[in-house]
Amino acid sequence: MSVQQFFRILWARRAITVTSLIACLIGALLVIQLVPSRYEASSRLILDIVRPDPVSGEALSSSFARAYVKTQTELIKDYRVAGRVVDAFGWTGSPELTAQYRASGSDLPLHRWLAQRVIDRTDAKLIDASNIMEITYTGEQPETTARIADQLRQAYSDQTMLFKQQAARRNADWFKQQTEKLKKEVADAEASKAAFEQANNIVLQDNDTDAESARLAALASTAPAPPTMTAPIAAPVASPSQTQLAQIDATIATASQTLGPNHPDLIAMRQQRAVVAANASREMAAARAAAGSGGRMTGPSIGAMFNAQQQKVLAQRGKVAEARQLMVNVRVAREELERTATRASQLDQQAESDETGLTFLGSAVAPQAPSFPKKIPLLAGAIALGLAFGVLTSLIIELLFRRVRAIDDIYIEGVPVLGMMAGSLPAPKSKLTRLLPGSGSG
Repeated sequence: MSVQQFFRILWARRAITVTSLIACLIGALLVIQLVPSRYEASSRLILDIVRPDPVSGEALSSSFARAYVKTQTELIKDYRVAGRVVDAFGWTGSPELTAQYRASGSDLPLHRWLAQRVIDRTDAKLIDASNIMEITYTGEQPETTARIADQLRQAYSDQTMLFKQQAARRNADWFKQQTEKLKKEVADAEASKAAFEQANNIVLQDNDTDAESARLAALASTAPAPPTMTAPIAAPVASPSQTQLAQIDATIATASQTLGPNHPDLIAMRQQRAVVAANASREMAAARAAAGSGGRMTGPSIGAMFNAQQQKVLAQRGKVAEARQLMVNVRVAREELERTATRASQLDQQAESDETGLTFLGSAVAPQAPSFPKKIPLLAGAIALGLAFGVLTSLIIELLFRRVRAIDDIYIEGVPVLGMMAGSLPAPKSKLTRLLPGSGSG
């Protein structure tokens, strides 16, 4: 089909095209006049998804950012958020909306039906290459639509804060329960350690050294004095146990300022002091006996004491190792208790915090023109649709009912033309033509 044939068909079927165009224009005008105008208003906020939490310091991983955004988008269209909007505007008490609800014949409760209307007209999306969330609402009145968009944003922020507080409260309660259990475990571990030390007369210091080992170290650090021929010693020299006893007394005095009188650590130190005090008394008695008999504190005497103390340390090595294991259990339980209590405190702060991780970007602006129907695009679309439908219909009819409108409609390449018939030409109208021979005049 050539271009001339195409336009010849359109001209012959021009009535169909004109009718289709007029029908589409009438339809567009009816839509403009009868369909209620709809307006769109948008309210924006920033999702602080890369900023660490001000309480816990936790930050959202980039691998979960997409899932987080999708979750927030669905939350904006959730019933709990839409229900807050319904409550904020008091729509359940509106006679007009109640009448529409009854006319709809819906099985949903009134509050749920109103919330569903909000959900159906709400859309949310993240603006490309940004953390800005745009909440869009479609309504019939420009001012009301803008107010609803802002209320949706506020309801979403309030619900987000409520979710965070509820989750933090649940976790805090769980950690508090674990804290109470760990307190009991710490008390049991300390009681087991104290009972073992009391039963075996072993007391460990802060550096996990028992009293006998500490006394052995004190004896090892004491150099034997060379024998002399001086006068007898008037007063005994301070023994290693007395030095250790003075250190324990200072430790007890310091701990008493912060610990209660029945604290397990304080009780253990007092037991250790009793053992060291007994050893110091024996050493002083031996020194006095030596002084009274004219003897002197010589190097071999201290060496004998060192050998005896070494035998005592070796004899109770297994018990000391068991006591140290009990001390390790106490420390592990205390560290776990401290971590759990710290986490419970952080969650308590989160439960009281009003931080949502959302930043508002100003209020929604009432739209000046409706989003639908838009007159110019609708009329242009109607014209395009009418012309396209008319042209398509003309071509289909022409294909179904072919007609010869010019000689090129029956021309076939390679087939000779045998003859041509044409209708009589119309009679000329001019006077010169009427005077010609054979014109039929006078």
